[in-house]
Amino acid sequence: MIEILKETPAEPITLMGQRAGVCWGGDIQNKEKNYRRGLDCIKSGHHRVLEYVNVEMILDGYSARVIREWYTHIGGAPTRLQASTRYIHYHDFSYTTPPSVSANPEAEKLYRETMSAIARACSLLESECGVPREDAAMLLPLGMSTKVVDKRNVRNLIEMSHQRLCSRAYWEYRLLMQDICRALSEYSEEWKYLVEHYFVPKCETAGYCTEKKSCGRRPRRTE
Repeated sequence: MIEILKETPAEPITLMGQRAGVCWGGDIQNKEKNYRRGLDCIKSGHHRVLEYVNVEMILDGYSARVIREWYTHIGGAPTRLQASTRYIHYHDFSYTTPPSVSANPEAEKLYRETMSAIARACSLLESECGVPREDAAMLLPLGMSTKVVDKRNVRNLIEMSHQRLCSRAYWEYRLLMQDICRALSEYSEEWKYLVEHYFVPKCETAGYCTEKKSCGRRPRRTE
């Protein structure tokens, strides 16, 4: 569901240290020194270097609803392309089923039948009524699955993780963020280090819970 594209550097910390070394007059030809310099920048809170590492990936199989929320994180000039509702034939689209629906057989049956009816209507509007595909697609729900090609820098992703790994985050977005963390961790050892130490809920960075309704992971500030 998450594909990290080869344009994403496998040694992000080393790259950060190399960029910083240019401005420090450091030895940027030595990979070990670059790595140590990059790590020092991150640990010291000099997070501007995070913006020099881009993550390019494909997000596939998530609902159009959660992707709309994904687009709200626009810091760091990210860019993306999303599956077209104008050119793709959605006569049999896949969709996301919330856990609360799956847990109820009667609700799950109604949900599935409704999605099937929408898909059937889209197909008939186009094939029998002569309605353009882009207009028939107006019937599509936010629960339909979609595909996105996304590019953003690490600083944007880390800050996003603080909010979206919180237990108060929308369940599918939390799942999406967890999938990204898993995919990045498997991409290389340097990514694994970054994910384990910096892709964390906001209570871990603040030291206390900032939410009105806490999950109890950390005490509230007032406590």
